[in-house]
Amino acid sequence: MELYEFPFHAMGCPCELRFYADKKQTAERVAEQCIAEARRFEYKYSRYLEDSVTTHINHSAGLRPIQIDQETHAILHYAQVCYEQSNGLFDITSGVLRKVWNQDRRSLPVDSELQSLVELVGWHKVELNDDTVYLPALGMELDFGGVVKEYVADTLTVMARSSAIEHGFVNLGGDISIIGPQVNGEPWSIGIVHPTEPDTAIAAIALSSGAITTSGGYERYFDIDNRHYSHLINPKTGWPVESLLSVSVVADKAIVAGSISSIALLNGEVDGLAWLASCDSAYLAIDCALVCHGDLVNTIEKSNALK
Repeated sequence: MELYEFPFHAMGCPCELRFYADKKQTAERVAEQCIAEARRFEYKYSRYLEDSVTTHINHSAGLRPIQIDQETHAILHYAQVCYEQSNGLFDITSGVLRKVWNQDRRSLPVDSELQSLVELVGWHKVELNDDTVYLPALGMELDFGGVVKEYVADTLTVMARSSAIEHGFVNLGGDISIIGPQVNGEPWSIGIVHPTEPDTAIAAIALSSGAITTSGGYERYFDIDNRHYSHLINPKTGWPVESLLSVSVVADKAIVAGSISSIALLNGEVDGLAWLASCDSAYLAIDCALVCHGDLVNTIEKSNALK
């Protein structure tokens, strides 16, 4: 049985499939199916495509409800659960704030500029039914980016297993879902990027099952007046969050790990650590002083020993 690697690009990030298979043709066939499925999700939910579900919903804001299928309803229902569990911090209507916070920004916005957009934010305003969704105010938007990539990672894992791939993993831009351990029974060693040294691993997490996602304000930020501002925005205030540098979470599913790590970051440093401690998932959090916290902190020594 050989290991086959299939790099590709989808949903705005580099992705990779690693499968063990008896035949190259088998691995290629399954990879082709998985990549096609990833791109189906991208075309369906990208806010950049005129014919996507997301664009249809957003263009109909304040005008009329839009018909949705069961898949879209399931994703939106999960987003609603995240909104409720996070006390409104995880809000997929907050993407409209990127009209203020973007790479073209050269000065801090004034409160009045932010307030007009904050008034368009709020999942509680969305009318979600079994087969329709409605944004009641002109200018409101949904952004599926906070949940779809992890949802797809889980979906591709199920697809691979149903096609007799028992050993391997799915990596969608750092959201990693394990299909099964290496063929010799050993776990996969998943590197965690150092938040201030991008080409260095600060930890190596051994996984044979489940999923791991890593999020951090270090990944994307805005430089204004010689200061970094995180791309993570508090949907209630419209201002960037000062938070943990990085959060990695291990859970049974990538979508659960991803939402836990995102909510932790949106809570800020102190409350984010408290949120992580309250969840029943192993984690590694790195604060602004590069101090590490969590169940997985002992993996750092193992990682350093490998260098």
